[in-house]
Amino acid sequence: MDERKRSLVSLAFVLLFLTGGFNPGQAQEIFKEQRVQPTDFAILSWGPTPAEPQQLHWMKEAGINIAGFVPVKDLAAFQKAGLQVFVADPRVSGYDFEKPLDENLVRRNIQSLAKEIGNNPAVIGFMLRDEPHARAMPSLGVVARLIREIMPGKWPYVNLFPVRVSADRMGVANYTDYVRLLVDTIHQPFLSYDNYSLVKGEMLDSFYTNLEVVRRLSVETEVPFWNCVLSNAHFNYMENTDATYHLQAYATLAHGGRGIQYFSYFTWSIGNYRLGPIDQVGNKTRSWDMLRRVNNEIHALAPTLKKLKSTGVFHFPDVPPECRPLNESQRVRSVEMSQRNVVPPVQGRFLIGEFIDPQGQVYLMLVNKDLNNSFRYQIELKEPNRKLIHVSPYSGQEESFGREMDWVAPGAGHLFRVE
Repeated sequence: MDERKRSLVSLAFVLLFLTGGFNPGQAQEIFKEQRVQPTDFAILSWGPTPAEPQQLHWMKEAGINIAGFVPVKDLAAFQKAGLQVFVADPRVSGYDFEKPLDENLVRRNIQSLAKEIGNNPAVIGFMLRDEPHARAMPSLGVVARLIREIMPGKWPYVNLFPVRVSADRMGVANYTDYVRLLVDTIHQPFLSYDNYSLVKGEMLDSFYTNLEVVRRLSVETEVPFWNCVLSNAHFNYMENTDATYHLQAYATLAHGGRGIQYFSYFTWSIGNYRLGPIDQVGNKTRSWDMLRRVNNEIHALAPTLKKLKSTGVFHFPDVPPECRPLNESQRVRSVEMSQRNVVPPVQGRFLIGEFIDPQGQVYLMLVNKDLNNSFRYQIELKEPNRKLIHVSPYSGQEESFGREMDWVAPGAGHLFRVE
């Protein structure tokens, strides 16, 4: 959307609000041009997706822009629904990747797959493997190379273990070296990993450690990263709330992430899996609305975020392993967080993501790490003559920062341009 259109959208929003004609349905129509493309910011449903028109309509309505993982026979339904997909097919994934592959056989298989797919615009890439051992990377690299050769522009998809996994399971001693295999061996155009860390009302520190390690490698290699996060409850992970959805998303955004993947949109019919956005019999749960709310905010902010480069992330007061304290920030001197009618008051816990755009303009994102408490906040910049311009998570437009805007909900984040 060009600047003139963005200005008109903003004006329309204000006029509707002032005349009392504003309602959420109209807002959705006004801002529908801001729906972000998967190549700019991926919002992926992790797991098999049924080719059922109502379900696909709900997925798109919830802000999903990539469905995974889809057989070739169902592609027409996804094309009609306007959703892109990662194809699941044994011709790209049905190998023992921990052994050398017969490259001629793989080539023939991928050529056969390419003939079936043709130029279908729904296909963004191919699912190869989830959480592979390092031994599998050379053979995965062979398949990825042949996909690029035979179907230029299509992406291989390999998703990695989280940082807390043992060296034996990864196959390398250092997690950064493990993630680097996606760049050096698979040549995947994005880094992808999963980390599920919501336990007993708290986010475990390993979530932030994982983000920081992958963020640093992403900046170094100039390869964007996607984070796969929880959107259901299972094992001893806590049940979803607006705060859990927001914290996982906003912490990823604050680290410069370019993709959110939800495990899982459809609730698995095993064990104690529950409260995915769609339940085991195909009905919406309360999580569906939570997912749509945070995705709408991602869609609104993504046109700004996609232009930004992460320059650092800083935590206060507690600093997870591998992460940096607020006193190392070049932009922010302090953040004061307070509450009303709370005795004794709870101390705020937050992180600050810092960015720069191609013109050298500085941006900040404040994220409330507390899953239970809202806070009023005041940011003190190290350059006292600068001011904060808020970027609305509902319209994506810049707006003056004042009035009652200085409150942040549990798990939520606020994006600013520093003027």
